[in-house]
Order: sequence, then structure tokens, then C-alpha cells
Amino acid sequence: MNIALPAVIIFLFLLPGFIFRTRLKRAERTSLDFSPFGQVVAEAVLWSVLAHYLALWAAESWFSLRIDPLVLMKLLSAAPQSQAEATAAVAADFPWLARYFVTLFVASFGVPTLIRFAISRYRLDRSSAPWGTLFRFHEAPWYYLLTGADFSEREAPDFIIVSAIVEVAKEAVLYVGMLSEFYVNAEGQLDRLVLQNVSRRPISRDKDGAHADSSDGERFYQVDGDTFVLRYSEIVTLNIEYVKLTPG
Repeated sequence: MNIALPAVIIFLFLLPGFIFRTRLKRAERTSLDFSPFGQVVAEAVLWSVLAHYLALWAAESWFSLRIDPLVLMKLLSAAPQSQAEATAAVAADFPWLARYFVTLFVASFGVPTLIRFAISRYRLDRSSAPWGTLFRFHEAPWYYLLTGADFSEREAPDFIIVSAIVEVAKEAVLYVGMLSEFYVNAEGQLDRLVLQNVSRRPISRDKDGAHADSSDGERFYQVDGDTFVLRYSEIVTLNIEYVKLTPG
């Protein structure tokens, strides 16, 4: 009895579901997925069943090809004779079976990628959308906060202003700039913000009566350089402002 063969067969049949699930998700975490094991397996099995159903329907409808369920059961059988007969049957039809699985794996990678692109392109995942809860990528909170993806296409911000308080030499300093990019670490936590056109001022100047009536241009100092990087671990507070330009 070949114990490894049924395990390989089950792995091949479930692999498309795991590929589909991974490509469909927009997760900021790049380390291990800590979703409940039962949830991960259930989702993968569901997508696998759907993928095989559609693939088998297409193979039979378009090419008059079908998988014999009896052969599959024999492959999973513990009887050596049954496994041998099923293996011989698979070997006889190996070319089209190989094309079937290769096509299925490619589709499991490409189709969810296109679905995810369409969801983001047409903002179907925004909180106010009719089906927003269904399409929303719940494991990417920073994506929604720092891209303005929760706005409709008409109301989408033209740029995002970030205001952050950072402690420098035991003094709180306010940095304000236009968000260019952001990065998260392997755990899905915000790692750093990349800003442009940055200016700064000490928070203590808010309490300075001499400067209480001063304009922002007098209170803020422009930070030289084209790009300014703020590490999230050094930020005390963070404020996000979405700016939409209106025709004058």
C-alpha cells in the first residue's frame, strides 16, 4: 500500500483553493497567517470545490474530457491492487490531466488577482458601498486609512496630509507633510511613512503667547530635502487629513 499517494492526490486537489485564497486576500501581514486553522482550511476547500467544478464542467463541455470518479476513489484506496489499476489509468491519460492541473493552477493565481484589482479599481470595498462588507479586505486597515480607498471615485482625495508628533531631544516636534508612500512590517504593523514637502515646529510654540497670532508660515520651518521618512515606532500621535482640490 502506498500511503503517500493519497496524500499527494489530496494535496493536488486542494492546492488551487489555497492559491486562490492567498491571491484574493489583501493582507498587510507578510509573516505567517494567524487566521484560525479551521477557517483557512474551510475557505481553501470551498474555493477548491468551486474551481474543480468549473474546470471539470469546462473540460467536459468544450473538450469532451472527464475524470472518472472510480479511478479517483481507487487512487485514495488502501488496497494495493486498486491503487495499481488507478495509477495505470492515470498514466494513460496523463497528458490531458497534466494540462488540466496546470491550467487550474494558473487560473487559481490569475483570476483572484483580477478580481482583487477590479474590487480596488471600482472601490467596491469601501465602507459605504452596497456590498462593501462582503468585498472589504479586513486584514488591511492601513491600506484604507492611508490611501483614501474608503471614498468613492468622485470623492477620492487628491492627496493626503500627515501630521505627526515626534519626540526629538525630549521635546515634542510636529511634522507636517504630504504622504507619498507607506510601508508595513512583516507583522502587518505600520513601519514607516514617506513624506514630501515637510515642515516642522516645536509643539511648545503653541503655548507661546508671542507666537499665538503668528501665521503658519512664521511658526513652521521647512525641512530641506525631497523625501522625509518617519518611523511609526517614533511617532507619538498621528493625524490624517484628506485633501480634495476643487476647481477655482
